[in-house]
Amino acid sequence: MTRLRFMMADWHTSSCGDHVSVLFSFSDLSRPSSVPVASGHEVLIQKFRALYGRQIDIQRKFVIQVFSEDWGQYVDLPKGFAISERCRLRLTPLQTDMTPLGNLSASTTVFFCCDMQERFRPAIKYFGDIISVGQRLLQGARILGIPVLVSEQYPKGLGSTVQELDLTGTKLVFPKTKFSMVLPEVEAALAELPAVRSVVLFGVETHVCIQQTALDLIGRGFDVHIVADATSSRSMMDRMFALERLARTGIIITTSESVLLQLVNDKEHPKFKEIQNIIKVSAPESGLLSKV
Repeated sequence: MTRLRFMMADWHTSSCGDHVSVLFSFSDLSRPSSVPVASGHEVLIQKFRALYGRQIDIQRKFVIQVFSEDWGQYVDLPKGFAISERCRLRLTPLQTDMTPLGNLSASTTVFFCCDMQERFRPAIKYFGDIISVGQRLLQGARILGIPVLVSEQYPKGLGSTVQELDLTGTKLVFPKTKFSMVLPEVEAALAELPAVRSVVLFGVETHVCIQQTALDLIGRGFDVHIVADATSSRSMMDRMFALERLARTGIIITTSESVLLQLVNDKEHPKFKEIQNIIKVSAPESGLLSKV
């Protein structure tokens, strides 16, 4: 009882310095806490995860709602919302699974290049082919001004990204030991790109780092497009079943040419000719084709 009184006393204090009191609700649970003034969507999501942890299914999509005194009920968090005073928030799972339409636009897309490193060259099936396709994607990203985030799995032991991939102009190249690319520095980079809704993901291995990155991203509300001709594994069976599983979760399995043409969308696009030059020669038809 003493603890409860202490917590409620904290809640009744509307603000303290540069922090604001917030009541965070999820399912039937509610916990008073505080966040920095001007906290936006990403900070609030992180706070919900810190408070409720594993109770939140990362594979589901959620919406944050704020209690409206005017309406006497919770309403969806407005775009660009930032905490300025004490309030009540709740994290609500979407009740119906919506099939993503898979639309892509350069202004709302980011590319993730996952662990395309030198030490994987002899182990990954058709590695040369996916390097070739990956380079097409990176070139297209530079032409269209699309941000690129590049991970390197334990580079001290596994080496840097292969030299064939031109990383000029990439937004972030970072080391990792976790399989998923969704690390705090990546979330910070995405927070700097508030318009981004879609992630184009490619690299290795399909059933490990690609799969875990994709699941983490859809759990955060992003549409994920995995480029089938730019991702592989040591085992084609692992690759095949990973892609099948991911497709069932609503992740879009696509190809490099489809992605690039979808991003320009129109023959009259000012960058169409440059993208056309990239795909003039078809992407390699490797053994990946019959194993999707």
